[in-house]
Amino acid sequence: MTLSSHIRIRDLSVSYGDQEVLKNISLDIPDRKITVIIGPSGCGKTTLLKAMNRLLDSVEGARVSGTILVDDEDLYDPKAEVTHIRKKMGLLSQKPQVLPMSIFDNIAYGPRIHGLRDKRRLAVLVERELRAAGLWDEVKDRLHEPASRLSVGQQQRLCLARGLAVGPEIILGDEPTSALDPLSSRIVERRLIELKSDYTVIVVTHILRQARRLADYVAFLYLGELVEHGEAADVLGAPRDPRTKAYVSGEIS
Repeated sequence: MTLSSHIRIRDLSVSYGDQEVLKNISLDIPDRKITVIIGPSGCGKTTLLKAMNRLLDSVEGARVSGTILVDDEDLYDPKAEVTHIRKKMGLLSQKPQVLPMSIFDNIAYGPRIHGLRDKRRLAVLVERELRAAGLWDEVKDRLHEPASRLSVGQQQRLCLARGLAVGPEIILGDEPTSALDPLSSRIVERRLIELKSDYTVIVVTHILRQARRLADYVAFLYLGELVEHGEAADVLGAPRDPRTKAYVSGEIS
């Protein structure tokens, strides 16, 4: 089966100084699916995610070679406009990072930067994205309170709403539930599953149970190499490579 993809990675290698972290990765990310990147700690999962968002630009000593195409635009072309690239991607980090301002202004911050000033349109946008993140009913009467007063789980959903507010095509999650309690984790998972009908979602996780719950497509990294990738049922249920089989069975972690 041929999967449509507007994210294509070709021969991607990343080094930090003399340490090669990713080695010649080639992978197509299917559109409007949840792709889960799995593998042991230190295998390059987060580095792959950061390479997609050009976050490695600020890492001293990081070197990137190869190609990442988003809608046929090479992210690492010297002429590529980084702000435009990052606008296409909403990022959920391991720990929620709310801005030191109100709930409303957290969501409105990105659209304002991109020129939206109309108060009525901003209000509509804020409500829409808070609903999309499953947070509206919990905060609709306290929009002008500091975002820092929210629980950690609510803050993570606020960060999701903030990312959606700039109109991305892709949602990146770097272990997005690792700092959350089980209930909050499941809420975030449900939102990601619902959002995949409109977005391409890529999630890094070290929790195989979560990968089984979320994934339509799986990529397994081991020691910086892309060992195996494919439909979740195949990679997690009937892996071809013995290293994948050892990882999903718990023999290596």
